[in-house]
Amino acid sequence: MQVRALVVVVVSALMWMLTGLFPPDALALTQIKLSDLSYHECSAEVGAGTVTSGTSQAASCYIVTGTATNPTDKLIVNADIFGRIFDANNDSVMQNRTRLGSIEEVPPGKSTFELRISVPANQPTPLQLKQFKAAGFTGTVRR
Repeated sequence: MQVRALVVVVVSALMWMLTGLFPPDALALTQIKLSDLSYHECSAEVGAGTVTSGTSQAASCYIVTGTATNPTDKLIVNADIFGRIFDANNDSVMQNRTRLGSIEEVPPGKSTFELRISVPANQPTPLQLKQFKAAGFTGTVRR
């Protein structure tokens, strides 16, 4: 009985050591800090025919810009952008929606990003951009 237990312990230890030598490629979710946020109206070409999602209500087109900080030494792909946007009256411009879009690629370190949004035309400006952040993976994830 003791020999069997010893064999199990030795085999387990060998397997543990081997997995340490050849770790699988992990696709860990990486948090990306978004800063220096601002926005501006879309150009006429980009904003032409803009409507709010799901309706034919007139909308204003804006481009949100900022800096994304990737703390890793790897390229992050398809990073989801989350945040809250309020109008001048502190009313949400995208109710029940915090995922606003994505950044296709975020290289290591600091880089700039742009995000196109549509806001109902009747919501007063200036817009307030709050709680923006992003998260993505170091490899392609099936969507």
